Amino acid sequence: MTGRLRGLGVVLGLMGLLFIAGGSYAFAKTQEGTNSLNALSAAQGVKLTYNEQGQLVDRGETAEAESIMSLLKNDWGYPVNAGDLNPNDPIVNTATEYMYQMATITYHTLHSTQTVVLTKPVVYKGETFAAGEYKLDVNGRYFSQFDRSHPIEGPARDKAWSGTAHALIAELGVGTATASALQLGLGIAALFAGIGLLALIAGIGLVWATQAKREPAAKLALQLKPTPA
Repeated sequence: MTGRLRGLGVVLGLMGLLFIAGGSYAFAKTQEGTNSLNALSAAQGVKLTYNEQGQLVDRGETAEAESIMSLLKNDWGYPVNAGDLNPNDPIVNTATEYMYQMATITYHTLHSTQTVVLTKPVVYKGETFAAGEYKLDVNGRYFSQFDRSHPIEGPARDKAWSGTAHALIAELGVGTATASALQLGLGIAALFAGIGLLALIAGIGLVWATQAKREPAAKLALQLKPTPA
């Protein structure tokens, strides 16, 4: 029985070493990804703006920044991590910063006013739109919420939700997904290392316990050894 427990301890110890090695490898690859993401973010140079009190501002106003944060937290339901928003490191390179920047572009698009010019009268669903200049408030509408066939709404949609806006939002979405995946990778690395450490400690403990248990038995055998006449 003692030998079996000792063998189990050796197996646990070896498994622990394998888990620790796997956790170390996952950590190394995660760090490579993090360093690459940080280098790309630094090259792009996109920064968030803070005031002297360390509060987020947009176009010089904290109220604008609060509205953007409300869009991010309340409308989109994103779990903002305040620790990702560091006034001393304004470069956008964390998941929350990417999402805040995405919300900034979206907020200004949703609250923009677009100008459409008709060069000739247009009839749409029985309504005549004379030639001239029209101003249309986006009024919180996303791309799919416009009537693309409408002579005013259709062109206004393309102006508000331009290819540039879509491209920036898509790029920021990739940044968010990458940063979140790297955080997940770091958590998996820590989990593997933790399991490995527990298995290693348990294995060493079993080997030590069985070794300590064998010593009294050996001493007892020596004591009971018959003395020659």
